Amino acid sequence: MASTADQTNYFSGYYNVSPGIASVGSYQVSGTPFVTGSTTLAQGGEDRINFPGVTKSVTIINRPSGSGDAPDIRIHFAPTGSNNVVIGNHFITLTAGKDSMTMNVKCKELYISRDDAIAGNAAYQVFAEITGINIDNMFPLTGSGISE
Repeated sequence: MASTADQTNYFSGYYNVSPGIASVGSYQVSGTPFVTGSTTLAQGGEDRINFPGVTKSVTIINRPSGSGDAPDIRIHFAPTGSNNVVIGNHFITLTAGKDSMTMNVKCKELYISRDDAIAGNAAYQVFAEITGINIDNMFPLTGSGISE
């Protein structure tokens, strides 16, 4: 029996097959909401956000984290420790507690990190629209612009 992130009975017909990664309809309809965040991303730290299904879009907000300056955060699709993410500039920076960004992208995970001189913790929020596509259908994001 195939599994699906979609918990409705829509895909429980004769074949019981969830939509695949190229299912156009899955990206055209509204996604299931997914919200998370952190107020404890320390200097040099990295958080991995695992989504319960393949995303349709992802919004990341760099939030002020208390008094004083807020640190910048980096958004990327591969971990900084095992790839060429930082050296190759394969990340997007959201600055000092005021930037946000929305990406129309399919992925099953993303990484948020920081490496700056500002003391204290960074705070961020993530909102994603999740399709009914199971994360097992998502191919690994690697290669030029991601990890090389």
